[in-house]
Amino acid sequence: MTDSYDLIVLGAGPVGENVAQYFVRGAGLTAALVEAELIGGECSYYACMPSKALLRPVNVAALTHDLRGVVPTSIDNAGVLARRDYWVSHYDDSGQASWAASAGIDVVRGVGRVSGERQVQVGDRTLTARHAVVVATGSRPAIPAELAGVRPWTNRDATGVVEVPARLAIVGGGVVACEAATWMAALGSRVTMLVRHRLLDRLEPFAAELVGEALVRAGVEVRLGVSVDAADRPGAGDRQLGRPHGGPVRLSVAGEVLEFDEVLVAAGRVPDTSAVPSGDRPGWLHLVGDASGEPALTHWGKYRARQLGTRLRAEALGRPVPDQPDGVPVPQVIFTDPEVATVGATLAQALADDPAARALEVSIDSASGAALLVDHPRGSARLVVGGGDRVLGATFVGTDVAELLHAATVAIVGGLTLQQLWHAVPSYPTASEVWLRLLEQSLE
Repeated sequence: MTDSYDLIVLGAGPVGENVAQYFVRGAGLTAALVEAELIGGECSYYACMPSKALLRPVNVAALTHDLRGVVPTSIDNAGVLARRDYWVSHYDDSGQASWAASAGIDVVRGVGRVSGERQVQVGDRTLTARHAVVVATGSRPAIPAELAGVRPWTNRDATGVVEVPARLAIVGGGVVACEAATWMAALGSRVTMLVRHRLLDRLEPFAAELVGEALVRAGVEVRLGVSVDAADRPGAGDRQLGRPHGGPVRLSVAGEVLEFDEVLVAAGRVPDTSAVPSGDRPGWLHLVGDASGEPALTHWGKYRARQLGTRLRAEALGRPVPDQPDGVPVPQVIFTDPEVATVGATLAQALADDPAARALEVSIDSASGAALLVDHPRGSARLVVGGGDRVLGATFVGTDVAELLHAATVAIVGGLTLQQLWHAVPSYPTASEVWLRLLEQSLE
């Protein structure tokens, strides 16, 4: 290992990995990843991978209760947690380290910070970048002041659950809150969600309503329009991952004192820019992923990382910089039951820019393929189109709708119109037939 590289990347999560990979590939350039924790970052060990490992058995078990011809099954807690442990590699990043070595990327262990012109300090080492420094240090949970003193759970404890609390409060109503409520209730916790406004308030309202109804059916108490005014926990204990951080927690909510065995704070995240000095950002210093303040989604961060790595590679080699389009839509899937898949503008967002925008909406079971998935399908699909009938956004809610999303993303990126979509013939009987049902709404 050396102390001089063409590129230095702070943060070895998927975003940092992609910047470095796209920078060095086939170019004879050098790069270092600086990481204080596990290579692979939040997504691999505490967010995307473990949450989906936990949710899939829950969703499959629920499916068996609504599908004639299948013997209903239940959750095996030990098996579900073992599956989670497998997908997080038992919190061992040696496989990720081997990948970095095979890609020709050095890994420098330790806390890094930008300390000077193209310089990064890691302990007593000073690393120097010949071309650029990239900060991909992700984000951290936002913990309200009134809850900080009770050592609440964060997403890491929820995905790393070892001891299931009998009574769990979840503060927040976003994606993490709704997904965690789904698997924690299935694992046997009596879950109460304390939501300041409404569930999933950045999505189409009908999506939030369908998810909320499903959570209630699963035994989750959803309290909307409330906030925690105060909290106390006598003798708060150590922060052991996935175990209660002490004795019972008392929360003051709307003049009522409620007691829980644990409280999970899922009230958003804030960019982690602690490695970056304050002030103007020089041209050699780049922020990407959660640290940049853009949508905190792994696939979005990796997309931006691929763009940045490719551009920095071209600059370092003195080659033309590839065109990078603006206005790319951000897709997202929420793996609740039912699933929510969304991309592009909501109807409200589209109307703010285009008074001619409108929505086409159908029940998800209007597609025979979707109706066949369960005996009592619940869900809806909405396509948002603007003047000229160009597709601006789409939201699908229902069983396994995640697989419908990429077609919508392609339609928006490609600037497709309803007239063009008539010639994209969906197979029968598949859930993609919902696209035809949506198009037929435009004829009415």
